[in-house]
Amino acid sequence: MQRPTILVLKALIAVMILLILACQLFLVPPTAQGMSRVYPEFADLVVPGIVIAELFLLCIQVVNVCVWRLLSMVGEQNIFSTDAFRWVDVILGAIIAATLLIVVAFATLFAAGVANPSVQLLCALGVVVGSGLSFLVIVMRGLLKNAAQLQQDLSEVV
Repeated sequence: MQRPTILVLKALIAVMILLILACQLFLVPPTAQGMSRVYPEFADLVVPGIVIAELFLLCIQVVNVCVWRLLSMVGEQNIFSTDAFRWVDVILGAIIAATLLIVVAFATLFAAGVANPSVQLLCALGVVVGSGLSFLVIVMRGLLKNAAQLQQDLSEVV
């Protein structure tokens, strides 16, 4: 991958990190509190909603940081090292955690009696997407493992 491509991708990741951080600080808490004023019967869901949303966004931040680090390794021609596997494993863990947070959010909403069909469909979609991303990362990790082995075999021959 060429250096300009890596720099553009890192710039996009930096923008995403800043935007998600702004959401975590300035959007999620006021929105939840505003909704509790509009719908006081759901005021007891404010704290769980904020916690789940903040943790979900934190999972996205973790993935962004890991992808940043993997891009750095690509730029250093060091992507086939064992360090890359750790970053990929952290990405996988963050995706699984985010998917579990969707399940927790659904369970919380269901227990509160506000899980209408639209919410159920969105939660099911979130779980399917999270599961699909998890399996995709597992496949990509396997490809990275094979490529690292081929790189090691090639370096032994040369």
